[in-house]
Amino acid sequence: MLDAAAYTPRLKAQYRARIRPALKAEFGYRNDMMIPKLDKIVLNMGIGEAVKDTKKVKSAADDLTRIAGQKAVITRARKSIAGFRVRENMPLGCKVTLRGDRMYEFLDRLITVALPRVRDFRGVKPTAFDGRGNYAMGLKEHIVFPEIDYDKVDEVWGMDIIICTTARTDAEAKALLKHFNMPFTS
Repeated sequence: MLDAAAYTPRLKAQYRARIRPALKAEFGYRNDMMIPKLDKIVLNMGIGEAVKDTKKVKSAADDLTRIAGQKAVITRARKSIAGFRVRENMPLGCKVTLRGDRMYEFLDRLITVALPRVRDFRGVKPTAFDGRGNYAMGLKEHIVFPEIDYDKVDEVWGMDIIICTTARTDAEAKALLKHFNMPFTS
């Protein structure tokens, strides 16, 4: 059995040993605290069919919990919208915020296992940064993660993945993610 105190995720060890010095040399940081790092990863599923059947949100939350390794929170409507048949406080989706070791473990599984399993995958868009060093991407199918048993899935949902960094510019954040082997298209 692994000792939890001695275990360090593979990408976290890589970041400390190889990525930090490379970024410091590339951007000429004078202080180690200026070097960008991962802050958090937010996973989000919006379930549009939840208006007709609220049990689908529970199923999606269970799947997201399995993917993230952390309990998903069910998100609810803030106000009623008659045109969409949405009532106030109605469950509409779920989300998880990953930090620390779980964040590095998820990013490792995303880059090495899940993204290569996406059908017709040619890379992720290098333009999906928000101007402040955060990267957002979407997946059309949550079944690309190995934690999800394809035979037990009643419905396939898409999900949003937002990678938040401490980088001040998009160029710094892109360099950080490139060092983590994020498969950007050219």
